[in-house]
Amino acid sequence: MLPDADDLPDLLLDLAAPHEDINEVVALHRTVTADPGIRRLLAECADEVTGATAAPAAAAGAAGPAGLGERAAAAPAALDGYFLVYVLLAALPHARAYHHARGVPADVSRHTLADLGRGMTLHRRRYGRGGLSAFQASWLVRHFRGELYQLGRLQYERARLGERTAQAVTARAVTAQAATGTDLAGSVAPGQPCLNLHIPDYRGPLTPAACDRSLALAREFFPRHFPEEDYTVATCHSWLLDPQLRQYLGAESNIVRFQDRFRPGHQDTEPADTTAVQFVFGAPDLPVRGLPRRTSVERAVGDHLRAGGHWYLGHGWFPWEE
Repeated sequence: MLPDADDLPDLLLDLAAPHEDINEVVALHRTVTADPGIRRLLAECADEVTGATAAPAAAAGAAGPAGLGERAAAAPAALDGYFLVYVLLAALPHARAYHHARGVPADVSRHTLADLGRGMTLHRRRYGRGGLSAFQASWLVRHFRGELYQLGRLQYERARLGERTAQAVTARAVTAQAATGTDLAGSVAPGQPCLNLHIPDYRGPLTPAACDRSLALAREFFPRHFPEEDYTVATCHSWLLDPQLRQYLGAESNIVRFQDRFRPGHQDTEPADTTAVQFVFGAPDLPVRGLPRRTSVERAVGDHLRAGGHWYLGHGWFPWEE
C-alpha cells in the first residue's frame, strides 16, 4: 500500500532519500496511482520484494528475486528509475511490521531501511540522475524482508553457510583442534545459519573501534530478536578481503586490520576488477588510466590495475562467539 503524497516527504527523509530526489518522487505519485496498469505492476513487484520474509537467504551472498528487474523493466519510461523506489515504498509497511513483530528497536529499523536512501545516492553518483537500478533494488530486498540489519558500522545478513565456506571452516578447524580443544568442525555444515557481514558506504572510516562496537551490538541483537537461529560463524565476501591489498596498505591501515579478523575461505579465480573500481570510484566502467590517486586506497586499486594486475573477491570467516 502506497503512502499519500502529502506523507511522502517525511517518509523519504526517514529513509535518508537525497533531498534533490524528494520533489521528483512526490510529483510522480499521481502518475503511479492513477494508472491501473502501473498499480498492478507495482503490486506484483512489491510481492516479489516481500515474498519470503521469514527465511534467511539460501546462501551467503544470494541475490534478490530474479524476476524483480524483469518486471520493473515494463514500467513506463516516464517513471525512470523512480519506479523501483515506489516498489520499495509499497513494501515498507510489510518490512516495518516484520521488524515490530520481532521487537527490533526503532533506531535499528530506521538505520537499516535508510539503505534505500544510500542506494539512491549511489545511483545519482554513478548515473547523474535519481532513482534506483534493478541491481540496487535486488540488494535492498534483504532489508525489506528482514534478512539484513544495520548495527553500527557494519551490516549483518541472516544467511546460510555455502558449501565452499563450510569446507574452509572444517579444514581449518580440523588442523586447529589439537591446539585449541574446540571441535568447531563438528558443528559446521552447508546450509547452516550464519551471519554475512557487509561494509556499507557513507558510514565513516572502517576503524577497529567502530567494528568492535558493531560486533558487540550484533552479538546482543541476534540472540534477542532471532533466538531460534544458532550462528556458529560469521562470513564476509568482499574485494576488501583480497590479500593483495596488503602489498599496498600498511599493517595499521583500517582495511588490513579488518582483514586480520578473518580466517581465509575459498579463493576466487575470476577477476572482480569492476567491483573494486565501482566501490572506490563510483562506477565500474571508468577508464583505468585516468583513475584518481588521491588516497592510499585509490592509489592501490588504480596502480595495481595499471600494472596489469587484477582484483578478486576475498572470502573469509571467523567463529561468531570468538
